[in-house]
Amino acid sequence: MGCYDCCMRCLGGVPYCSLVATLLCFSGIALFCGCGHQALTESERLIETYFARNMQDYITLAYIIQYFQYFIYGLASFFFLYCIVLLAEGFYTTSAARQTFGEFRSTMCGRCLSSSFIVMTYVLAVLWLLVFAFSALPVYFFYNMDATCHTIDVLTETPASINQLCVDARQYGLLPWNAVPGKACGMTLSNVCKTREYQMTYDLYIAAFAGAGITLLALVHFSLHLAVNQVYHRKLRHGEREERRGYDLYWRLQRDRGRTLCSPYPANTSDIS
Repeated sequence: MGCYDCCMRCLGGVPYCSLVATLLCFSGIALFCGCGHQALTESERLIETYFARNMQDYITLAYIIQYFQYFIYGLASFFFLYCIVLLAEGFYTTSAARQTFGEFRSTMCGRCLSSSFIVMTYVLAVLWLLVFAFSALPVYFFYNMDATCHTIDVLTETPASINQLCVDARQYGLLPWNAVPGKACGMTLSNVCKTREYQMTYDLYIAAFAGAGITLLALVHFSLHLAVNQVYHRKLRHGEREERRGYDLYWRLQRDRGRTLCSPYPANTSDIS
């Protein structure tokens, strides 16, 4: 076997669907965890600087942000390991690898394991849909804040109406109702929107939201690929049983009649149309 044939043989056993889903999952988790972690840090800084003067007003929010950051650490580790396991499962169950490196073999343990991965990936996709929806909340908050700042910039000629345009962090549950000032209005809010911290935090939340969407797409891709492999292997098992039943019937008839019968299957597999 030449070098080219050997390379093509190895490439033929690569589960490209699982590989694409793994790359999508890695990139999505990296975006969500990395950008989300930094965005939470910048959000705490914005709240501390512009919306709360007393540390006791945002201490609960600081603890929640810290817990979310710990959750992000565990989430990144879990998905890294789980995607590696799913990629290994894709290598094991892919039809190309079966045809390249040996005949089709399937055990009860392997079928149960594949079914378990399908159920686990589907459940993870449903749970991650909630994470995806939750990651849209800070994007919605910063979008409203940006729209209010844009309105203030348009109405700069009427200062009286500008001071009535505010963003109240207490309405979104970020601060308690007794927090002072708890909101930013008029030109103060416009100046907040022009800071580098605000723009970077907004972009980070958008990137984290996009990463959550990419991860959801990867989980759906994994679920579909595992389900297709399961159906394919089930059809192969059914075909093997039918072929074995035909051969058993042929040899039984040959034994009962005591004479040679023509095989119902062609001797050369290339004759099969």
